[in-house]
Amino acid sequence: MSFFGFGQSVEVEILLNDAESRKRAEHKTEDGKKEKYFLFYDGETVSGKVSLALKNPNKRLEHQGIKIEFIGQIELYYDRGNHHEFVSLVKDLARPGEISQSQAFDFEFTHVEKPYESYTGQNVKLRTCTCQMCQGFRIFKAFPRRVIVMCFQIESYSARWRRRKGFERERYFLRATISRRLNDVVKEMDIVVHTLSTYPELNSSIKMEVGIEDCLHIEFEYNKSKYHLKDVIVGKIYFLLVRIKIKHMEIDIIKRETTGTGPNVYHENDTIAKYEIMDGAPVRGESIPIRLFLAGYELTPTMRDINKKFSVRYYLNLVLIDEEERRYFKQQEVVLWRKGDIVRKSMSHQAAIASQRFEGTTSLGEVRTPSQLSDNSSRQ
Repeated sequence: MSFFGFGQSVEVEILLNDAESRKRAEHKTEDGKKEKYFLFYDGETVSGKVSLALKNPNKRLEHQGIKIEFIGQIELYYDRGNHHEFVSLVKDLARPGEISQSQAFDFEFTHVEKPYESYTGQNVKLRTCTCQMCQGFRIFKAFPRRVIVMCFQIESYSARWRRRKGFERERYFLRATISRRLNDVVKEMDIVVHTLSTYPELNSSIKMEVGIEDCLHIEFEYNKSKYHLKDVIVGKIYFLLVRIKIKHMEIDIIKRETTGTGPNVYHENDTIAKYEIMDGAPVRGESIPIRLFLAGYELTPTMRDINKKFSVRYYLNLVLIDEEERRYFKQQEVVLWRKGDIVRKSMSHQAAIASQRFEGTTSLGEVRTPSQLSDNSSRQ
């Protein structure tokens, strides 16, 4: 571009070295649309070239320096004036001078640490960029013998509207900039980062009795407490006491985003899925099976205290509705993680390192070397 039509115009393009073979992944943009971006993992090298195409071959392009940056940053929507960077790498491509013909500059960031998964949410955006050439109902009463009182769910219209109006995003991108005296030339290219994990060594089941004293007692059980994003939730609901006319029961997947610290903490709940598990009045002794496939829903791994800025947690919400449309429910947190591929000889060392990482929790087991992963795969 040129300033008011005077001087040299230039088109900037960012090209990755492995663009033809690199996998792409869908990710939500800030306006809620889905687009495909190049997919990277923690520890992988980011390399390519910045191509400059001069529109006027008879004119020269003056610049104040050319450099490339790889940046990871978190943007909080309630504090959009401040960007919190957690990764910042810089490489100079050219000193201040002139460019008389179209040319390309190679760049490479070796084994780049990308500790967090790309994420877009209600109040937060996690972003990594390469910049080139620039300068009430959560309170439960506990009873002996693991019996917990369930609660009425009351949600106002304003609360529903408040949950829909916002949007959140975690983003990585490449940004090319030509630094000039009057105006800079900027070009951006988004990428997506996924964090991978191995199977958790400890994954106990969830079993609990909940209800309303002398009116309703049920026992629910889920087969695991940690699920990968393509997993299946298997469980059952057992009715121990039924003195309320229940007409409907469902299980919801709720995503809860928490941002801020201290008194400035914001919580946003988003219902990802509603799954009906019973239609009709149950009787004492009846058992209702649960089988919920997670692959069909838009889920992310659980994220806990990301750079001390935000967290994302998931809950299974068991909801019962009686004939008078009163709602009773109990929430149970579950941990979600992204399953890595089985390590093979053809798999790159960088991807093997990435497959060991699990974002959000360290209780799923120790980090293993690629050889240990291969041994486990052969034993299975």
